[in-house]
Amino acid sequence: MPRFFIMMCLMMSLSVYAQESHLKNMKQLTFGGDNAEAYFSFDGKNLSFQSNNKAWGLQCDQIFNMDISKASADTTYKPPRISTGKGRTTCSFFLPGDKTILYASTHLNGDKCPESVKIEGKYLWAVYNSYDIFVSDLNGKIIKQLTNTFGYDAEATISPKGDKIVFTSNRSGDLELWTMNIDGSDQKQVTFGLGYDGGAFFSPDGKQLVFRASRPTADEEVKEYKELLAKGLVAPVNMEIYLCDVDGKNLRQVTHLGKANWAPFFHPSGKKIIFSSNHHSQRGYDFQLYMINLDGSGLERITNESYFNAFPMFSPDGKKLIFSSNRNNHGTHDTNLFIADWVD
Repeated sequence: MPRFFIMMCLMMSLSVYAQESHLKNMKQLTFGGDNAEAYFSFDGKNLSFQSNNKAWGLQCDQIFNMDISKASADTTYKPPRISTGKGRTTCSFFLPGDKTILYASTHLNGDKCPESVKIEGKYLWAVYNSYDIFVSDLNGKIIKQLTNTFGYDAEATISPKGDKIVFTSNRSGDLELWTMNIDGSDQKQVTFGLGYDGGAFFSPDGKQLVFRASRPTADEEVKEYKELLAKGLVAPVNMEIYLCDVDGKNLRQVTHLGKANWAPFFHPSGKKIIFSSNHHSQRGYDFQLYMINLDGSGLERITNESYFNAFPMFSPDGKKLIFSSNRNNHGTHDTNLFIADWVD
């Protein structure tokens, strides 16, 4: 089939989805593998993201720097890799000035992709103690290591003000949120509740944090959580969205939906949160984007297409939304990046 015809069909299929009224002029930016956690540069022109696209010679997630305009115009565009190509990486983010990118990597512990323990019948995430947080220039040269404490240090994002980093660490014995200055100094623990606290982002004014959290309370839940964590695993099937001040004060739960509510990000107004959830689904693996007010009211569904939509992030000017989805993957297991104009 001629490429022009394929692209015309693709553009038509992505142009308008009924009931996705907040998303207009949608474009697909990647075409193969699992592509996730794409976050805008401060000028809104680029995306840092992780991919395991085998067509790019990858065995597990590595970090890339995408020029949005090039990816929008050319389906064969391959963004330059920023990470070393060794170990496994996760959670990249541009630093102020857009000349450096922060990400977590296991490469100091070996060149190969680390393997995780699997338990039959359970959906689990690996928590590698070999993860540390690094800063690289745009040519892939590591210029600084920000963490060197034994244990999991990852999931780092940067305040819009450019002064603070929030990340998740298990150095205290549990998966908690920590903050540090942009240069890695003054590392402080800001959450203390038993359970997995992660995927945190700053509010537009830099004063609050939104994050996903599990809070096991029953004896069996606590026992299972601790046993899995000892094996470097978490079961992300029961999580809710929480808010707190940057210093950890005024902690409160936003959602009470049940199942897995995760990947939260502030709406540009600072008054709402967009996130991914499967609370509506009977099948478990059906994640759609939702938006909710900070007080937990006004829940609104944003997506309806495909069975996986997650990792939403607004552009710095609030006009675009980037997210991951398995829509338009032609029956494969691929998860790709999609960008759309945002309509309030």
